[in-house]
Amino acid sequence: MNMDPPRPIHLLTLTPFYPSRNDDASGCFVSEPLAWLAKVGVRNTVFAVQPLYRGRLRASDSAEPADWLRHFALPGGFGLPVAGAFVFARIVGRVRALHRLERIDLIHAHASLPCGHAAMLLSKELGIPYVVSVHGFDAFSTVQVTGRVGAWCHRMSRRVYASSRRVICVSESVREQVLEGMGRSCRTSVVYNGVDPELFSPGDKPSSESLVILSVGNLLSIQGHELLVRAASSLASEFPALRWEFIGHGPERSRLQNLAQQLEVDARVRFLGRQPRQQVATAMRRCTVFALPSRYEGSGNVYLEAMSTSKPVVGYRSQGIAEVIQHGSNGLLVGPDNEKELTLAIAMLLRDESYRRNLGMAARDTILDRLTLAHQAESLVRIYRESIA
Repeated sequence: MNMDPPRPIHLLTLTPFYPSRNDDASGCFVSEPLAWLAKVGVRNTVFAVQPLYRGRLRASDSAEPADWLRHFALPGGFGLPVAGAFVFARIVGRVRALHRLERIDLIHAHASLPCGHAAMLLSKELGIPYVVSVHGFDAFSTVQVTGRVGAWCHRMSRRVYASSRRVICVSESVREQVLEGMGRSCRTSVVYNGVDPELFSPGDKPSSESLVILSVGNLLSIQGHELLVRAASSLASEFPALRWEFIGHGPERSRLQNLAQQLEVDARVRFLGRQPRQQVATAMRRCTVFALPSRYEGSGNVYLEAMSTSKPVVGYRSQGIAEVIQHGSNGLLVGPDNEKELTLAIAMLLRDESYRRNLGMAARDTILDRLTLAHQAESLVRIYRESIA
């Protein structure tokens, strides 16, 4: 029996997140699967969109090629419900010409607003089906935007999800939030983010005398970095050589630095700012334990990346990462905002090198078994083909 290979898919990716020359980590969860999708028959055209008031960006040389397109938008959350219409107006001519030249089979929009809204309008105008990804817990933009405008965002997001061929969620926790707002008939799938196991590979065994706790993430109040600074104070006497490194930037930096000075641990705590992906991978290989006590993570790529480097990871229960970490088997989970439990978990790992090693090896195996970029691409292409059919 002659089995012809599946025909290639031409996918249009619409995203507000994409690596730039200023920040090669932003939107890496969108860009990094693209090369693997190409291996399984998906050719991508990428439009990365940015409002005019945020300034001009250029695609990172390390990412798959993309066109950065700027569109009119009202500053702040007030303009979010209508931003998709401006994105549509900005790109519809390009998309129509591209569609004539080489038919677009499917649009993959990242986030309901503004790109999902624009995809919905393109679908109505040009007859191209679309899917939309939800990357975090604010599925209806009602945390980002409140009041009457937030209610408008909620209604617009519902329309986007209802008209899509599939809503792709980064975790079961995120899917539950979508279904709570849409009803059980909404067509959803869970596709966990993948990791490049070569970029985030285990390094040489770190010295037992060099103890480093690493945290990677924007310095925001929801990320829980304050608890780590307080843990640094609690553990200072037992582990005099222990150092703490924070990679990321944000409005909390000055407050966290002041807190470290007040607790007299500022010599132990380093705020390294934003770092390129390669340097983040190097820091993860170098660290002893990775900890991010974030209380608002739909999935959290950085946990997976640290696990891929064979490091024990500490995260929160009830967050998306709890679907990946099995407490005591391939990482540790603690209660949200529980400073004492977080400190005890880190101390337990620091005291037992063998336990750290076993957790780290199991963490790496978890990634290789089901959470690489190849696994993510396989799941996505299956959804794409089902959506086109």
